[in-house]
Amino acid sequence: MANIIIRNIPNTITCCNLVCGCIATVWAFNGDPVWALAWIVMGAVFDFFDGMSARLLHVSSPIGKELDSLADVITFGVAPATMVFSELSIMTFPMSLEPYRLYLCYAAYIMAAFSALRLAKFNLDERQTTSFIGLPTPANALFWGSLIVGADDILESSPYMPFVILAMVALSSWLLIAELPMFALKFKQWGYKGNEVKYIFLATCLPILIIFRLSAFAVIIAWYVVLSAIVNAKNKK
Repeated sequence: MANIIIRNIPNTITCCNLVCGCIATVWAFNGDPVWALAWIVMGAVFDFFDGMSARLLHVSSPIGKELDSLADVITFGVAPATMVFSELSIMTFPMSLEPYRLYLCYAAYIMAAFSALRLAKFNLDERQTTSFIGLPTPANALFWGSLIVGADDILESSPYMPFVILAMVALSSWLLIAELPMFALKFKQWGYKGNEVKYIFLATCLPILIIFRLSAFAVIIAWYVVLSAIVNAKNKK
């Protein structure tokens, strides 16, 4: 009996992640991005501990890997896409596009589809054990959640902002599956040499959190993408 319970601890934590994603989606549909983001963050916490618990308990399994991706599609794909959908639905569009508002809002779910594609690729890609190829889905979800919660006054300031949002949806969808190497905050040793980029990134996060507050995660994720691109360009040279 004890072995059965231990074997199912990681999958139970993964299911908690999935439930958080479902609840976040409901809050997003209800037009409450703060609570939607809170549940996405909670899901991210469960997502962190399910893999850790599987390694500590030595109970990793193929079904756990697949279940993790299914949960992530909801929490980090459907939930943030629904936040974007709800934000677009209350934004002011140019009068000429008002008849097409609903169709344009549905474009937010393109991001959910690309999140699923990114997770499927991740499961099959053996290059992503110590780093990432493309933007991780949790980072993308935190970017959109933080942006909508912290910068809603800017997003709703102009009838042309929906075009900016849709362009950003297209960009983030591409980043999810792009062949762009991105560093992971995984340390094999704690020395500065070999971890320069990670320590620089972590050192800049604190002032960003202080300055930007609610929208800080959006800025941090954007900085993460830019820094990864700089490192990648430097390595190619």
